[in-house]
Amino acid sequence: MLIDFHTHIFPEKIAEKSIAALEAGIRNIQGADYRKGEALTCRPATLDGLLDSMQRSHVDLSICLPIATKPSQTAHINDYAETVRDARTISFGTVHPADPDAPAVLADLKRRGFLGIKLHLQFQQYDIDSPEVIRILQAAESLGLLVIFHAGADIGLPPPVYTSPDKIRHALDFVSGENLIAAHLGGWDQWDMVEEYLVGTPIFLDTAYIAQFLPPEQCLRIIRNHGADKVLFGSDSPWEDPADTLQYLRSIGLTDGELEQITHRNAERILGI
Repeated sequence: MLIDFHTHIFPEKIAEKSIAALEAGIRNIQGADYRKGEALTCRPATLDGLLDSMQRSHVDLSICLPIATKPSQTAHINDYAETVRDARTISFGTVHPADPDAPAVLADLKRRGFLGIKLHLQFQQYDIDSPEVIRILQAAESLGLLVIFHAGADIGLPPPVYTSPDKIRHALDFVSGENLIAAHLGGWDQWDMVEEYLVGTPIFLDTAYIAQFLPPEQCLRIIRNHGADKVLFGSDSPWEDPADTLQYLRSIGLTDGELEQITHRNAERILGI
């Protein structure tokens, strides 16, 4: 069993344009020659593209994570996300910190059967320990909704970093953290800070988009010290092929039992499946 807890799709009519804009952002930050001549994605960023990729990579279930970059997008995005719910795909919802009705949006998502939400505060430009985000985290916790959020730097966006590990740790002064999932093993390109501030806390970490960047010995150390029971397999597809993520995790020295926890047992437990 393999559950990919971190994937992205777009409606067919905007998928190609959306990915092109994101790729342009990456090359704007990383340099025009960054992976020149290579595709930065492993598949079309559509539902069909995801399903085809899942078949090739032997993924049984994917969690899709939409992002509202402004409050006016939220209702439309969540309506689309509600249609992505079957035996092989589940979409979380989203909310924007600038929305004054954010707690009501969360209550509506819960009523509609959503299991969680995605925040990407680099796009939304709010610190995770800001009052606007804390009220979302508190409301989600009271409703029993999972919250997965981009953590650390973003390869395609400039500083500041709104979800650095120290800010995430400060947010834990206001919520238990037991329903929180910090993507990119707690902080993309800030893994020393992850070890300082987040290892051993109640939050979950996912493995999205780390295989090309995080030294194997540090990845293993973070997982072992944090606890494999609080780590979720995630690829960040279409930005990383789940087969590559799995190969990386198999190569770093995890036991079979730890791999079982990370690849599906932890996800089954928190999703209630």
